[in-house]
Amino acid sequence: MAVDDRTETAGESAADGAGTGTGTGTAAGATAGTGRPSVEISRRRLLGTVGAAGAGGLALGAVGGAAGYAAAQPEPGPGLSSLGSSSVAFTGEHQPGITTPLQARGHLIAFDLAPGAGRKEAVALLRRWSSTARRLMEGRTAAHDTAIALDAGPSSLTVTFGFGHSFFGRAGLDKQRPFALDPLPAFSSDHLDAKRSNGDLWIQIGADDALVAFDALRALQQEAGDAARVRWQMNGFNRSPGATEKPMTTRNLMGQIDGTNNPKESESDFAKRIFVPSDGAADPAWMAGGSYAVVRRIRMLLDDWEKLSLTDQEKVIGRKKSDGAPLTGGSEDTEPALDKTGPDGKLVIASDAHARISRPDQNGGAAMLRRPFSFHDGYDTDGVPEAGLLFVCWQADPMRGFVPVQRKLDRGDALSAFIRHEASGLFAVPGGARDGEYVGQRLLES
Repeated sequence: MAVDDRTETAGESAADGAGTGTGTGTAAGATAGTGRPSVEISRRRLLGTVGAAGAGGLALGAVGGAAGYAAAQPEPGPGLSSLGSSSVAFTGEHQPGITTPLQARGHLIAFDLAPGAGRKEAVALLRRWSSTARRLMEGRTAAHDTAIALDAGPSSLTVTFGFGHSFFGRAGLDKQRPFALDPLPAFSSDHLDAKRSNGDLWIQIGADDALVAFDALRALQQEAGDAARVRWQMNGFNRSPGATEKPMTTRNLMGQIDGTNNPKESESDFAKRIFVPSDGAADPAWMAGGSYAVVRRIRMLLDDWEKLSLTDQEKVIGRKKSDGAPLTGGSEDTEPALDKTGPDGKLVIASDAHARISRPDQNGGAAMLRRPFSFHDGYDTDGVPEAGLLFVCWQADPMRGFVPVQRKLDRGDALSAFIRHEASGLFAVPGGARDGEYVGQRLLES
């Protein structure tokens, strides 16, 4: 969608909230009580041009405030790379950030409604958040811009919103809580920190530029105001687009190719597995076109893993580390020959190999769309890396997606000795907002 290349006035900002009740402040001067200029400027305007062919670039001077940047406009330079100019639509049948290709940078953040806040405050909050997400995903500035990402394009920014089990009671919407949002069962391998788990509201942010992603994180946290408080927040990353000679399945921090068996949109049953039906069969109706996100912070015990020989690492996974091919031969996309035995009569892919146990055909066809980020939060007091996977998976029903697979893994996955599940959450993610809607409107105004 083409973005208006004008300096945005109060009237334009009010139009941005049309149908949602979200107006912003005055067009000139400072926002009351903040000292920040309230002139809202398209980031693309600062790059010179806007259009389907890409935006032009500027070398911005060291001038304070958004208005100062707008006044200091040198001659346009080269256009944005395709990485910077790529954008994802905010509206649609499904929310962005589910089938969007993996992004280089991600933030996960959960909020709890503030004491005394309820449905009224939640409505106002989701209106503000939706308006801000829409603006930033189009490459425009937030209402009170910090200039963090002022010289960047949208960089495939996505913002995805979800509701936790506890939200419905606090918002007086118990009758609208989906059965699929019942708490996940306990697993024997869990070492969960309650303070970093669950939450009333959840946001996933992804972008191909770290500053664009952080800009969105900061803007949404500020927009929470007095209505909600941060419960936990986690930062992740993936390989940057274009870092490899050809597109490849990403690797995790164990060096393994990760995501080979993900369901593909081209498969006839993809939508049925990942999304709640949009044909009127959704229960509850407000979840039509939505999905359920399971979020797990999985610590990788990298020191122990890296002590294994390459051969032993490959036995644990059941695939070659070099190219992700099954140990029974072929390429990454070759179906493993699970019954194949070696000269010693033993299975080539061991009975407890991760690749065997996690396969859909070993779990009654259970499938989920894995869309994780790696994380590294430094080192603990013993010098052990706080690193691993921010596991995010999507499915139409977690009891038919994540739960049966995790139960199977919990009973005898060879990889379990080298990972630790430290935090967990389950969130109902409604379908995408229509034009003029805010995310969750069909729930909150039901």
